[in-house]
Amino acid sequence: MTGEQLAWKIRRHGVEMTHVSNGSHIGAILSVADIMGVLYAEVLNFDSNNPRWDERDRFILSKGHAGASVYAALAENGFFNVEELMSHYQNGSRLSGHVSHNLPGVDFSTGSLGHGLSAAVGMAYAAKKDGKKHKVYVVLGDGECDEGSVWEAALFANHFRLNNIVAIVDHNHMQSMDFQENTIEIEDFGMKWKAFGWNVLEINGNDCNELREAFKKAEEFSQNDNHKPTVIIANTIKGNGVSFMENDILWHYRFPHEGWEYDMAVNELHKNKPEGVEDIYTPNGIENPQMPTEDDDIGNDHTFTYTWETSYPEKMRRVEAKAGTGKREHKL
Repeated sequence: MTGEQLAWKIRRHGVEMTHVSNGSHIGAILSVADIMGVLYAEVLNFDSNNPRWDERDRFILSKGHAGASVYAALAENGFFNVEELMSHYQNGSRLSGHVSHNLPGVDFSTGSLGHGLSAAVGMAYAAKKDGKKHKVYVVLGDGECDEGSVWEAALFANHFRLNNIVAIVDHNHMQSMDFQENTIEIEDFGMKWKAFGWNVLEINGNDCNELREAFKKAEEFSQNDNHKPTVIIANTIKGNGVSFMENDILWHYRFPHEGWEYDMAVNELHKNKPEGVEDIYTPNGIENPQMPTEDDDIGNDHTFTYTWETSYPEKMRRVEAKAGTGKREHKL
């Protein structure tokens, strides 16, 4: 299986999993899909029949809210049955909304942003101390790089010359309720990592060929007496692969509902389905798909800076004063 094939399957599973479970974070799942596809199809050293194999590469998805992407990658590589993906987000399921280590192939539970790199650095340090040859890979979100713990871990990795760790930042330029520059600016991002002593590679993170070259270069760094850790800043598009989800913060929290949202997402993915890949859910796409109407919420700006009404607090005070009861009226 190629990186492109697995990336497509991750996207298709992600749409189905969030649709069935009414779960969140499809935008993040789509942006990280190519990174996960290349990692699990072409880079990571693992044995799905022996998930705790000591010589395996370690992997942490620090942005644990995109957990459906790693679940899909693991299932497609035989760690558990693909059918179990449909239990995502369900009560009692092993496939919790954020990544859980109770699932074979998962090295670390994530979801509290800013923790993944610290854990990965600890794993890399332990491997160095024990003379182990495996690598440690960690995928972070760009928003979580506002956390101080990320930069403490980055300093530690450089100080102890941990050239056995590769960090990949899914830099989709959106965070929480807005674009990143409207939340907390982090630029010049690459220079920050460089100042902390890391090798820095900046690429198009939705291009599997550029990802392959970056992972190859990271391996060359570790073999050529370069004792620095490496970070790959993978510039991606949030919601990549489904046009009406791209760069729309709404899809950080929303799932594809029954109707035009689901139908259009599936059929857009089918337009770009790689050769040799089967869709186990809708083998031929969706015939006679439902389409959005003028009344549907599509193509609108849902960012906090666009939708926030700066007079809202004052209007709320006036409503409360008029009510005279301290209870808020919801219609302004």
